[in-house]
Amino acid sequence: MLDAADIARHYRSLPSVDRLVDAYLASDSDSVSAGPALSPLPRGILLSWIREVLEAARGRIRGGAAEDDAEPLPAPDRDAWVDWAVAELKRRRRQDAAGALQRVVNLTGVILHTNLGRAPFSTVAAEAALGAATGYSSLEMDLASGARRSRLAPIRELLPQVTGAEAGIAVHNTAAAVFLVLQALAVGKEVIVSRSQLVEIGGSFRLPDIMEAAGVRLIEVGSTNRTRIDDYARRIGPDTALVLKVHPSNFRIVGFTEEASTAELSALCREHEVPFFEDLGSGALDQHRELTFDEPRVQQSLDDGADLVAFSGDKLLGGPQAGILVGRQSLISQLGQHPVARIVRLDKIALAELEATLRCYLDPDTLRERIPFLRLMSRSVDELDARAEELGSGLLKTLGAPWQVAVVDSIGEVGGGSLPGVELPSKAVHLSHPKFSPDSIARKFRGADPPVVGRIEKDRFLLDVRSLLEGESRDVWRAAEGLRR
Repeated sequence: MLDAADIARHYRSLPSVDRLVDAYLASDSDSVSAGPALSPLPRGILLSWIREVLEAARGRIRGGAAEDDAEPLPAPDRDAWVDWAVAELKRRRRQDAAGALQRVVNLTGVILHTNLGRAPFSTVAAEAALGAATGYSSLEMDLASGARRSRLAPIRELLPQVTGAEAGIAVHNTAAAVFLVLQALAVGKEVIVSRSQLVEIGGSFRLPDIMEAAGVRLIEVGSTNRTRIDDYARRIGPDTALVLKVHPSNFRIVGFTEEASTAELSALCREHEVPFFEDLGSGALDQHRELTFDEPRVQQSLDDGADLVAFSGDKLLGGPQAGILVGRQSLISQLGQHPVARIVRLDKIALAELEATLRCYLDPDTLRERIPFLRLMSRSVDELDARAEELGSGLLKTLGAPWQVAVVDSIGEVGGGSLPGVELPSKAVHLSHPKFSPDSIARKFRGADPPVVGRIEKDRFLLDVRSLLEGESRDVWRAAEGLRR
């Protein structure tokens, strides 16, 4: 930490706003870019950034960042602080030009990282998206006849082939799929759900809130840890429009537990002529084989008699954000004709990505090679060890002494609200420096182009290779060059 005299010297050395405006403009910063020349930065934005940079400088001075930061404080000299501030303004300019949504190298070890966009697309899905985005497309035209067709026609054709269901449709996420089912089948009526399944999904959205917004009456049965088929049987009646079972994709209840099975609920609903709807969330399929561990599979739910099954497109399926609904033809048709179906429909980009992803599932033997998520899941510890050694060797070569690099055992995760409790043995590169804190190293990597995101565990900065995609090691090595400056 800096003493009071040092802090005062640094404060006196900070330049004025006008000095920084002149220095930034003199540096020709608006042309600093790896791509085309940048448009001039509006003066109002420049002034706002300068004030924020000066406040950040004061914060660093107060915190004594020179002791443990990968970017030490400048000398208590006005020119040194001008150089630092202009460099910071240039960094902001580059980030602003790149946009808030950037490609990121994920070395957290979490494969479906919700904050980092969940599943990376397959090559064929990315190519399909590019084709749909950069020109016109046959979105709603049958090219053979020239007549108009539904934009969901390819998805309607593929989902039965992939899942074995009678029919299927897709909307923009699973919450939208649940909302559509409730709106189309149960408005003003009762929907029965076990108390153990009143889940909260990401962003603080809770199932009871979705049901209230959809205009249905929630009927809770059972207890938090035990709900039997008799609990449902006692509550089902003439006002029951739907029985809903929600798989807890992002948590587990263990110990003294019991729940009614899909087969039991399906039989009860058939007896009372009430549709049974199961939300499986993660979307494990038979094609995933052992990679989905003990997750309930879509095909098994259908075989056990579920009338409708919902699952996610960007979790275990490995595709774009989408809520997929499969099941009985009569119900799927009813959903597709409801006005809410248009409100929650997919755009052409997501449809192109989803179609390409589903086509990969038609050939299970090549699935792991074509879907990046499944490829990352199936990597052996020996393969991960080799990748970590290669990554660590390149980092040591780039950084040199006194940086320390070591390959360590790690535990990866599936993430994204999928396969909770499943641990994935992994390997990670532990990167350290005697003067820099793990937080400061992490900040430097996140500020690279492209940003590299690792994790901090037990006061160690780790780069976990479980989530490292092919060819991204070079990005990590380039990012490390910024740590030498």
